[in-house]
Amino acid sequence: MRNSGLQLDIISYSILIDGLWKAMHIEVAKELFLLLSVSDLKPNFYTYCTMINGLCKEGLPDEAYQLFKRMGDDDCLPNSCCYNVMIQGFLRNNYTSKATELLTEMVGKGFSAGLCTATLFLDLVLYGKSILS
Repeated sequence: MRNSGLQLDIISYSILIDGLWKAMHIEVAKELFLLLSVSDLKPNFYTYCTMINGLCKEGLPDEAYQLFKRMGDDDCLPNSCCYNVMIQGFLRNNYTSKATELLTEMVGKGFSAGLCTATLFLDLVLYGKSILS
């Protein structure tokens, strides 16, 4: 696209990355995300949440959490949405203790659990399992 003279902004990159995840082009999505680090663009909340969600859905919660922890490196501190996506990813992959720790951290920063996150924790307490398993 650069050869055609088009300049992509972070919104365009985010949409492309999201589409690549949905089309199951995982490695291409990861490569495109890495290209952002060599460009003048920095990922935003949406870009990070898309990557974290995709990694968790692919059974890579540790890689997702590393990315979550690096958000601040791009002056993009996790917001409530990013916390909820990461917690849901942990629960989806049966990392219940990590999910609980992150929930405690999130609440300590003044954020609240979204409806889906709260439902997953309630299901875990009531039934001892995640509905996403």
